[in-house]
Amino acid sequence: MTTHLLPPGFETLEPFVDRWVCESADDRLKRRLGSTDAERVEFFDAAKDRLQDGLTYLDKKPFTEYDDDETRLMKLFLSFAHIALAVEVQGDAEPKHAVGARFMTITQAPSAAR
Repeated sequence: MTTHLLPPGFETLEPFVDRWVCESADDRLKRRLGSTDAERVEFFDAAKDRLQDGLTYLDKKPFTEYDDDETRLMKLFLSFAHIALAVEVQGDAEPKHAVGARFMTITQAPSAAR
């Protein structure tokens, strides 16, 4: 019997669950800051083309009705937002930006699923 960590159709993202599913915005920031460029790019490349499908899938019901697989998918895409900033916007300057960010703690996020 195979155990799935994400909803059907998102199996290609399962290798990233252990590393990128984080409980809070601060955890996502810390994970990003503790990752290598190669790790960020690998996750970004795997998730970028699945983002729209994932958001469409998750939009079908309220957060309060998510099962464990759906909650993991949501948290994975919340981490993707942090990684997209590092990969698409900051690029080679990510290490420079990370220096100051290491002193920052996110205590509140607009997301209901911190």
